[in-house]
This record gives sequence, structure tokens and C-alpha cells, in this order.
Amino acid sequence: MTFRGTFDHTLDAKNRLTVPARFRVALGAGVVLAKGVEPCVAIWTPAAYEAQTAAALLGRNPLSPEARQLSRYFSANAIDIELDKAGRVMLAAFLMEHANLEREVVVTGAGECLEVWNQSAWTAYNNDLSARIPDIAAGLDRAS
Repeated sequence: MTFRGTFDHTLDAKNRLTVPARFRVALGAGVVLAKGVEPCVAIWTPAAYEAQTAAALLGRNPLSPEARQLSRYFSANAIDIELDKAGRVMLAAFLMEHANLEREVVVTGAGECLEVWNQSAWTAYNNDLSARIPDIAAGLDRAS
């Protein structure tokens, strides 16, 4: 499944996030919550997270310091959980801190995963990204 869209959400008093209804079936077999590269929390299916981490390590000597560091980062900063009966996930404190999450959050589609952002951080990031997209797109031509 491709995750698309932007959704405003409110965390409850126990730091639980209600996953947008359209994505609950895809995440019904479990989820991986992980630190994003940017200051956000990524919500993955277990298979997609495994594929993403494997792709990042592909072709690297598994004994190299960089490969070990990446592997450690991917494993130590992710947790496997299940959606509860109401379609919610509880966000661990270390993930909340990484993304500076408060009560009001934004859930964004990011293709292979969902991301949970601090509302003001998302607005600033998305505005900056929108301003840079013409240059990013033009640079794709030069990269080949």
C-alpha cells in the first residue's frame, strides 16, 4: 500500500495516536514505530521496514563501522507493536522526544510509511519543501 495524504490529529492523554481509518487494514498485522531521519516518527508495516533497512545496508560490508552503526540505529530506535481495537498506537517516550511531539500532531503519507510530525514543525518543513521542489525536480535531470 502507498500511504498518501495529510491528516491533523490529537494525541490522547496516554500519548495514543488514532491511525487514519483508511490505513488500519494495511497496518492490521502489526506496525513498526521508528525514529525518522527527520524529526518525526515513522509508522511502517513490518515487511516495509525490513525492506527499507535492508536496502539501506545493501552492498555495505556488514562488518564496516557504518553498516554496524546503521543496523544498530534501525534496530534500537524502532519498536514492534499492534494497533489496539480502536485503531490506535501508543507512542513511546523516546519517539515523542525525537519528534518533539505535543498534543496536536500531523500524520502524513510518505509513500511506504506514515510519518507523525509536530504540527508546527510539519508546517515549516512542508513550506520549505514546497519552495524548493522546483529546484529539486530540475536537479533530477542532471543526476542521470
